[in-house]
Amino acid sequence: MIIEMIDYNYDVVVKQYYTIFENSHIIVRNQEILNKSEKTYTIDKAISAVLDLNNADYKFVHLSGAWLKERHVKKQNIEHGKVSVGTLKGASSHQQNPFIALEHVNATINSGECYGMNLVYSGNFIGQVEVDEWDYTRMMLGINPEYFNWELKPESHFLTPEVLVAYSNEGLDGLSREYASFIENHIIDSKWLSKPRPIVYNSWEAMYFDMNQEKLYDLAVKAKDIGMECFVIDDGWFSNRRNDQSSLGDWTVSQELFPDGIKAFGKKIHGLGMMLGMWFEPEMVSPGSQLVKDHPDWVAARSLSRISIARNQYCLDFSNPEVVDYIYNQMVAVIDEANLDYIKWDYNRNITEAFSPYLEKNNYNQGEFFHRNILGLYDLYERLTSRYPNLLIEGCAGGGGRFDLGILYYSPYIWVSDDSDAIERLKIQYGTSLAYPISSLSNHVSITPNHQTLRNTPLQTRYLVALFGCLGYELDINELNQEEIEAVKKQIQEYKEIRYLISQNQFYRLISPFEEDMNKIAWAIEGEEEVVVGFYRILTKPNDTPYEYLKLPFIKNGTYLINDEYILSGEILRNIGLKLPYQFNCANHEMAQLSGDYQAYLFRIKKVK
Repeated sequence: MIIEMIDYNYDVVVKQYYTIFENSHIIVRNQEILNKSEKTYTIDKAISAVLDLNNADYKFVHLSGAWLKERHVKKQNIEHGKVSVGTLKGASSHQQNPFIALEHVNATINSGECYGMNLVYSGNFIGQVEVDEWDYTRMMLGINPEYFNWELKPESHFLTPEVLVAYSNEGLDGLSREYASFIENHIIDSKWLSKPRPIVYNSWEAMYFDMNQEKLYDLAVKAKDIGMECFVIDDGWFSNRRNDQSSLGDWTVSQELFPDGIKAFGKKIHGLGMMLGMWFEPEMVSPGSQLVKDHPDWVAARSLSRISIARNQYCLDFSNPEVVDYIYNQMVAVIDEANLDYIKWDYNRNITEAFSPYLEKNNYNQGEFFHRNILGLYDLYERLTSRYPNLLIEGCAGGGGRFDLGILYYSPYIWVSDDSDAIERLKIQYGTSLAYPISSLSNHVSITPNHQTLRNTPLQTRYLVALFGCLGYELDINELNQEEIEAVKKQIQEYKEIRYLISQNQFYRLISPFEEDMNKIAWAIEGEEEVVVGFYRILTKPNDTPYEYLKLPFIKNGTYLINDEYILSGEILRNIGLKLPYQFNCANHEMAQLSGDYQAYLFRIKKVK
């Protein structure tokens, strides 16, 4: 549906778009502004969607955090005035996320009214809730108006990003399933509905920059033997890149590391029956790179003598089509030569001192830079995915710094966080799954002690956290003993049996790490024939409650086999629940099913009739 509004005094037309989908509680909203006059106007603010409610009986819900602790669930009461979240970093950011919601004050996690907004955009945004003097509530989401000015020339138009406006009367849990189903069916490339993401082995924590073709191939052989399906060469394969201080922007394969060439290496990996992936950071450039020497005006900066360096790199000016062309051609050359199946697409710093030499040269408004920069990013994605329709791209931005629907349109899943610690990931994955399907969560089993927290967690716990998403491994296989190798083989075999459930969009949160017992967390996936429940206890407690039960309120009537051990009815599972595993104490040696800190347990519940 289109509502057209015309200002005859200024000859400006605004079209309000409402797209409604069958069997969905989501409406897609955005607007288009058209200049029918002979004058040039400046757009200072263009919000994509607004929702007005006739009371203020809600809590404002958003996903906030920082690098290594992204998308924690935050709630606050609303009252007269405004509250907002947003970013001016040039990306949707680690600190905030372009998803906001209103949860009724009487709602529970699976009951009560909730309204949500999720922006299909990867750049600067603002999400705001305002309560007026009559306790009416206005919710809005769109491009952040600060540092935004768009010149609307005669006979031109401006289209705002789309917003998914959602409703559920089943609490935030129901709202999340509305989003998950819609995103799977209408945002992410539809082929991934029936095609599982591969189990990835990433080279990073195994060797960092200490790589060569022999070491990499040895890892790939071992990864294949264990059951992994895609071998990804992380940072360090190109030009003179031996640390994080050089070579970004010079995307040519290092002959020193690959003396036989990347084509020959790719053939060897494919000969193992594995997919081959490589790491890129297309939007960044190192100060000493050949690209900067040849094109200093391609850096997003007024002057290279007065720009800060973050993570030893600059941001390229993707508002400049020449820059996008150049990076595209470099990437195509590597993709073709290696016959790549997979790209890990990273973005490790934010834009500072934002300025475009290209816009200045062509007499554009600098207020258009941030938006044009994102459009340049989307152009590069569009060209690559059009040329290589089967290329799988994993989004990444220093971990989870750009986890949004704009990226998911091109990348069917995103690296959730650079924090791969399983215990920290419980909160990060829980929060992320409120706004995005768990099929979009890239999760890896990493090394212990964990390199971000130095926490030691059991291998099984790391796996049972990573299982609820797209599984990968990022530890040094050479450091595993035979018992651990056999354990990983069993993990991969089990995951392959149940990963079809990941895209079923029936993910349920049972115990929240943010609102209930902070020492326990539980969630579940429901399929037609099987339900999988993950239960986690962070710290052991001596002589704790011996009998604890976890209710499954979503379970249907019928008879269910629990872990191939005993049978329960759906009524019992709903109203009494699963008996949680006994944890060790000094008096129950024979009965204990879990022991120590950082416990995890998987229930596989199969429908019998």
